[in-house]
Amino acid sequence: MTRAELENLVRAGQIRAEAFDQGEFDGLLRSGRARLRDARSHRLSLESRFDLAYNGVHALALEALRRRGYRAANRQIVFQALPLTLGVATSVWRVLAKCHGLRNAAEYEGALDIDDRLVLALIAAADAVDAALTGKDAD
Repeated sequence: MTRAELENLVRAGQIRAEAFDQGEFDGLLRSGRARLRDARSHRLSLESRFDLAYNGVHALALEALRRRGYRAANRQIVFQALPLTLGVATSVWRVLAKCHGLRNAAEYEGALDIDDRLVLALIAAADAVDAALTGKDAD
């Protein structure tokens, strides 16, 4: 989690420095956690659960980047930067990268090929990100 590695992303145009904003930080954390809570509801459709989990973990990952004084140039880089911002395992951001690709297919092509196992993996990855934010081990 070195500043030099994040600065490399600045030079590559993937992120930019931007002052920390406590209100934004609090809002992202609150929004991310609320969406993740709702994503656990089996009363919702699988597609809704996926959307809630994806957007919830995106808010948490963005919050981690913003906490360090950076903003991403695109949605995917917030997931790719997680090993730098929170020290999460590569396996976590790989799940998130896969889900990002599926989210894009759904948004731009109307195709969402998901199953319960993937949604559970997404929620588990989100839990790992949230645990890293709070300094706790994910269950």
